[in-house]
Amino acid sequence: MPEQIRLAVTIGDPAGIGPEVVLKALLDSTVRAIAAWSIIGDRQALEAAALSCGLDADNINETEILDPHLLDGAPIALGVLRADYGRAAMHYVRIATEMCLQGKVDGMVTAPLNKEAVTLSGEPFSGHTEYIAQLCGAQESRMLLANERLAVVHVSTHIPLRTAVNLEQGRILRTIRLGAQAMTMLGKAQPRIAVCGLNPHAGEHGLFGNEDQAVILPAVQEANRLGIPCEGPVAPDTVFLKASRGAYDLIVAMYHDQGHIPMKLLDFERTVNITLGIPIVRTSVDHGTAFDIAGLNRADAQNMKAAMKAAARMACGKLALEASVPQGELKTHRSDFKFEI
Repeated sequence: MPEQIRLAVTIGDPAGIGPEVVLKALLDSTVRAIAAWSIIGDRQALEAAALSCGLDADNINETEILDPHLLDGAPIALGVLRADYGRAAMHYVRIATEMCLQGKVDGMVTAPLNKEAVTLSGEPFSGHTEYIAQLCGAQESRMLLANERLAVVHVSTHIPLRTAVNLEQGRILRTIRLGAQAMTMLGKAQPRIAVCGLNPHAGEHGLFGNEDQAVILPAVQEANRLGIPCEGPVAPDTVFLKASRGAYDLIVAMYHDQGHIPMKLLDFERTVNITLGIPIVRTSVDHGTAFDIAGLNRADAQNMKAAMKAAARMACGKLALEASVPQGELKTHRSDFKFEI
């Protein structure tokens, strides 16, 4: 990775496994070497994780820790749901996002926060992805799940299923475009893309609903016309099997569970959450705060390592794409760069 890659990583909820997996990931020299890291979070939460898990934190002292001093200095109550922890976790995300927007870092990685703790703090919150998009001023965002075998981008995520099935051709087309662009940044110059149908058997030519032919198919046709080769609508009950055997690089899922269930089954430990439709690089682990094992040295850092590596790859891809744009077509100052991921 280029020496100039700089990445921020937030520790998530101080009472969860976020601080632990951040420490464990950065104790891996192969992860530590891929970027200049800045940890965003209260130092006392990191120290509590290191102490409770018996981690050697000497190498972490070489990493920049930006401590906003949001906690009161009292011992961290590991595994306990608290409003002040939810509020702190949100603030860490805000700091990292602002650092990205200001060009101080080239991307960010987020450890898990707890939605209930955030709600207790009085903050309106539906998810990390939506919150970061709001901070970036993005009108709409997308969630991409990616591992070494496959990637899935979702037309919709954290909304009721009854709402999600009300498909819009324009939204599907934008999802295809964002997904294809992200795959390019991840190193797939010509990704093989399949677009899921909504209904069983992709509607069976109207027998099980008309959304597939009336809404999804025109979006696929328009994407191809725009130079983004893709197939669909493909029957959702078979497309993931074909993809797992190498037929596709990217699947466009119509709603949250259509994409999440197979991806987590395929490779839960190394599947990374990547936010699209915003002007910054953001990746995340795809697991929760796991309060039940916080401080027990049982948290596996594989997912955090994968998220950190993906952020470095995305940041390099973004910088390469930025450099490839003819001079004068965008502002050169990184904080003004509005290339959408």
